[in-house]
Amino acid sequence: MTVHEFGKENKDAMLLIHPSVVKWDYFEYVIPLLEDRYHLIVPALPGYDFEQPGDFTSVEGIAEKLAAWCLGHGCPRLKATYGCSMGGSIALRMAVDGRVRIDHTILDGAITPYQLPWLLTRLILLRDFALLAIGKLGGERLIAKAFSTDDYSPEDMKYIAEVLRHCSCRTLWRTFDSCNNYKMPKPVPKLESQLHYWYAEHEEKARKWDIRYIKENVPGCTFQKIPGLGHGGLATLKPQLFAELLTQTLSPDTK
Repeated sequence: MTVHEFGKENKDAMLLIHPSVVKWDYFEYVIPLLEDRYHLIVPALPGYDFEQPGDFTSVEGIAEKLAAWCLGHGCPRLKATYGCSMGGSIALRMAVDGRVRIDHTILDGAITPYQLPWLLTRLILLRDFALLAIGKLGGERLIAKAFSTDDYSPEDMKYIAEVLRHCSCRTLWRTFDSCNNYKMPKPVPKLESQLHYWYAEHEEKARKWDIRYIKENVPGCTFQKIPGLGHGGLATLKPQLFAELLTQTLSPDTK
């Protein structure tokens, strides 16, 4: 797992965890806006790391690896951890594990474990895997159909096609299996980290179950609806808004 760092001279460290089907450069527009204020830690997650071979393992395993990296590189405390979608699942597990002290954990459209019968989770997994496998084999044209939305440009489709060509089928399977079925303690213990759940306006219906899970299991979490965007679009489509929301969330007045 390659870890990229920016603004290492800054005191406050922030971990940025990318979603699935992208590389670490998902944060390329956000990094210049934050690196003057924060020590940014941006991992290329296993299976999506173009510099090191390997497959995605699990949400729990990667959360453990990231915590070990932080502890081994002089970052026992983080000002914030931000994770989008799959990255949000990993960020949530890190907060629950508590190995690293994290002041704020920001979950942007984070996926929480399914609360569904096992057989139904398998059927959903097969559907999601088939969608991406078709895109992997069929290239940009089929990806455009699979990701039917106006939020993505032709350049975005090329980028996703490149990432999918790199990803193994094992990585794609494990990604969706683990993100939707990772283990969480029951009950969820009281977190030392202040949790914040962000979700985009156009994904509100899709995140209904995730929002309910957080409300029922993590009392005190704050919620932020982001207008005019779909799932995972904030960092790439509106990086300035990302930086503004982050500043607002981490301000001393935030409870």
